[in-house]
Amino acid sequence: MNNFSWIFLIALGLSVVLKLWLAQRQIRNVGANRNRVPEAFADHIQLEAHQKAADYTLANTRQGRLELVYDSLLLIAWTLGGGLQWLDSRWQQLGWPEIPTGVSMLVSAFLIMALLELPFSLYHTFVIEERFGFNKTTPAVFFGDLLKQAALMLVLGVPLAWAALWLMQESGQLWWLYLWLLWAGFSLTMLWAYPAIIAPLFNKFTLLDNEELQQRIQSLLDRCGFKSRGIYVMDGSRRSGHGNAYFTGLGQNKRIVFFDTLLETLEADEIEAVLAHELGHFKRKHVQKRIVTMMLMSLAGLALLGWLIDQDWFYQGLGVQHPSNHLALLLFLMVSPVFTLFLQPLSSWFSRKHEFEADDYAARQASAADLVHALVKMYRENASTLTPDPLYSAFYDSHPPAPVRVAHLSTKMG
Repeated sequence: MNNFSWIFLIALGLSVVLKLWLAQRQIRNVGANRNRVPEAFADHIQLEAHQKAADYTLANTRQGRLELVYDSLLLIAWTLGGGLQWLDSRWQQLGWPEIPTGVSMLVSAFLIMALLELPFSLYHTFVIEERFGFNKTTPAVFFGDLLKQAALMLVLGVPLAWAALWLMQESGQLWWLYLWLLWAGFSLTMLWAYPAIIAPLFNKFTLLDNEELQQRIQSLLDRCGFKSRGIYVMDGSRRSGHGNAYFTGLGQNKRIVFFDTLLETLEADEIEAVLAHELGHFKRKHVQKRIVTMMLMSLAGLALLGWLIDQDWFYQGLGVQHPSNHLALLLFLMVSPVFTLFLQPLSSWFSRKHEFEADDYAARQASAADLVHALVKMYRENASTLTPDPLYSAFYDSHPPAPVRVAHLSTKMG
């Protein structure tokens, strides 16, 4: 161990303590308000539904605490415990060239990490989601999804890893810039391809077939100047009772997707308001802003890695005795989240700001009251807590807390 080892351990320890403290605040605040529905929701959400949401939140937060400790111990085992060094040594013994060895190391490490996380995913799906009536996933669907994800990782990840390691080996001191260009191109391609190629591997998407609703939606789209491949309905009920809607894709592949569970819950006016909110993200260019932010952060990260890759203390401080390009990349991906924890609340703040902007747009193009009604139904049906701890919410939540969001929309009602 060297000085960087202690810096890493201190940073990891502080992040774990902070997250556990925030989780305890969330548990205490939600538990303390479990037996009283907030006044703003008292006419629309029954006490039983409010208590279900509280219990669901508490169950997820408690699992999150266990998963946090588990992941932190695994990270120490992979690094200072010598896990990565041991696994790399096994591949090096085969005597393959550097790039095939590196790709094999990266793929095997990610597969092992996924397997080690599997118990928590199983527990969440088949215990917590089942207990609260949300789980619709069968074991066949669950493990089928895992196989598809593994196949996608191999089909997409192996060529990407090969190209990345080749650039690191062959393109000189500016390899990190060329790698960033590769990553940027790959990310944009995936954003474009996801709606039409990748998402249908896991879910069925059908065009909205309600003629009256279609006409209403088309009128809204025309007013907003939005052109897409259509409004799609996803068979979310195949896996979960949760409902949602989202905007996805780039260029000609832009899509707005409604979960079938959401359409079963909302009235036509409310669907229009939710759609107007999603269009607000488009009109305010939130997707583009997020892409630019992601690209700049990845560029900064790769530039930093371009410096770290030549520093012996970086490897030795994280339990690696034999430096290599693939281990530098893997170490950076695993350890950087420990040192970028401060970005989490900043990212959440920007995301909540975008949600407010989309709500404001929806209030102008549709109805703030209808959007409030839709949100209240979604909070109730998804068992979303109405009483999150303010600090916990500020740190993690990409959407404003229910009371804050509804109060903001209430000011837009004419």
